[in-house]
Amino acid sequence: MTYSQKHIIGLVLYPGMTALDIVGPQTVFNSLPSVQIHRIWKALDPIKTDDGMMILPDTTFENCPPLDAICVGGGLGQSAVVNDPEVLEFFHKQGSTAKFITSVCGGSEFLAKAGLLQGYRAATHWMMREQLATLGVEVGTERVVIDRNRITGGGVTAGIDFGLTIAEVLCGEEAAKIAQLLMEYDPAPPFDVGSPEKAGAELVNKAILYAAGTLGLNVKIGSLR
Repeated sequence: MTYSQKHIIGLVLYPGMTALDIVGPQTVFNSLPSVQIHRIWKALDPIKTDDGMMILPDTTFENCPPLDAICVGGGLGQSAVVNDPEVLEFFHKQGSTAKFITSVCGGSEFLAKAGLLQGYRAATHWMMREQLATLGVEVGTERVVIDRNRITGGGVTAGIDFGLTIAEVLCGEEAAKIAQLLMEYDPAPPFDVGSPEKAGAELVNKAILYAAGTLGLNVKIGSLR
């Protein structure tokens, strides 16, 4: 296999992000040929994720090159930065030239608030579907939603499916399949309740109560689309 074209992918980090939203796709991208990954934030100081993991950016907004694909994930701390003018300006600037504008989980809110999802379908975490819809986005319930050059993943673990989708788009089906095999990504969960559609109303409501009480999230019971 010969891959001549180099792809520049930017993963936007921020304090309070969910690590797996970005680590999942990055693991896929790191297995691809001819890919350069930038881990981006305002500064190069270590970032603490919402589960206490520390992640180190290697690129700042200021010195980030034009990106072929820009990606951002969600997180329990995203509300503190999702309206930051500097953050939204970075998305707007890179989004005006990027070939692919993408997100995982609640990261779609950043894209929507930067004006990058108007007129597009997008995925997000099931607890954020209603909120994303209020921003003028047509919300999909699939693990990965592709609408022209907008590619968005659902909640957290969907980032791996999302990463493999991007891998196929950038490098072809065979490269994506090799990445999947190297990761031994062969899901066989012990419970078939990984989406609200499968889990049922009772478990969904219990999950919402837990998220509200323990995680501090504001989601109303029965409000999901």
